[in-house]
Amino acid sequence: MKTFRLLPLFVAVSVALALPVQAQSLVDLYQSARGFDASYQSAKSQYEATLAKADQARAAILPTTGLSAGVSRTHLENNNPVSDRSYGSQSVTLSASQPLYRPANSASYEQGKKQVGLAQAQLTSAEQDLIVRTSQAYFDVLASQDSLTFVRAQKAAVAEQLASAKRNFEVGTSTITDTREAQARFDLVMAQEIAAENELRVRQIALDQLVGKSDAKPQSLAQPLALPALLPNDVNVWVAQSVAEHPGIRQTQIALEVAQLETKKAEAGHRPTLDLTGTYNITQNNGSSGGNADFRTNAATIGLSFNLPLFAGFATQNRIRETLALEDKARNDLEGAKRAVAQSTRIAFFGVLSGQGQVKALEAAEASSQSALDANKLGYQVGVRINIDVLNAQSQLFDTKAKLAKARYDVLLGGLRLRQANGTLKADDLQGVNTLLAK
Repeated sequence: MKTFRLLPLFVAVSVALALPVQAQSLVDLYQSARGFDASYQSAKSQYEATLAKADQARAAILPTTGLSAGVSRTHLENNNPVSDRSYGSQSVTLSASQPLYRPANSASYEQGKKQVGLAQAQLTSAEQDLIVRTSQAYFDVLASQDSLTFVRAQKAAVAEQLASAKRNFEVGTSTITDTREAQARFDLVMAQEIAAENELRVRQIALDQLVGKSDAKPQSLAQPLALPALLPNDVNVWVAQSVAEHPGIRQTQIALEVAQLETKKAEAGHRPTLDLTGTYNITQNNGSSGGNADFRTNAATIGLSFNLPLFAGFATQNRIRETLALEDKARNDLEGAKRAVAQSTRIAFFGVLSGQGQVKALEAAEASSQSALDANKLGYQVGVRINIDVLNAQSQLFDTKAKLAKARYDVLLGGLRLRQANGTLKADDLQGVNTLLAK
């Protein structure tokens, strides 16, 4: 009876193992990469460490307390007159201090708060880099799959043409040249197929390593495919967005603000400090050198501690000069970052426009190449075209198909790179690519 009960489960498992691997969308593989990629996990750990470090700066404006205790024992020997005496004491001291006026500590606290924004910008940059790397690996696999498919289709077409040339030679309607030309083209396509298989294997390994899956299977694009328009279609709008959104610009902006606070810290070297201090001490004495009486002392103290620096060997003045120079450096770095981001945004924008134009041109070239192939095949059949003409037309058609598929992937990836260039790229942007995938 147990054997019959286990049979349905065995059949179900066998059927499940026989099913093809479920294809994953770009969003699915990005989520996998987000939890597996070592570079992104390192950035997350750095983000958490920076948050903890930022919280440390708050300690500079909070009170500090300490507890100390001590025990001592004294043995006294006196030979004139002979007398020995032992006595001891125990003490406990509680101390506390609260900064009232410390400009340098306040500046350090403000710098700590700035570090939170800096950490967030760094993590955002790591996320955008992961999105682009995952998309690049995803489309690389699809492009390699397409190339292999087109090469195999070309091989089948060349094999058909080779067989036709051999038949025509046997019946005497064509020369041996046609057969040898077809055989040479077939051997060339065989070599291309081997190279395409290896390229697909290498890119599949790269995708698997990135997302932490074995044999990840990306979904292909739906056919026919209409690429989305580039909106807004104004490069100046994209550049303007980068000023407020780009994590690299935010990092350099925060670096400038931190440098300005560092100057305030240096200037605080000329200013006084004021602290509120307090101590409470309990001392228990078990005798003394003059007698054996026990007594206890409780002492509470509260006061203000004032410190005014007068001269430090010109260290403070030179420190201010240093921080002012570093502040100018940070300001120049910010301006350089804005210019670099604007340039990369413009390059990415026009790259997408160029890619869209190439797609339209290749679509027209594909239709023309197909017509040319059909015409050459018909001409070969009626004797006005030779075999090499058909083979060349086939090569041109399949080469055009491969370039068109690659150009479409480049446009989709270019749209993501454009958003990365101006700093607006988010994981939600992958949903737009998902809608173009085959269901």
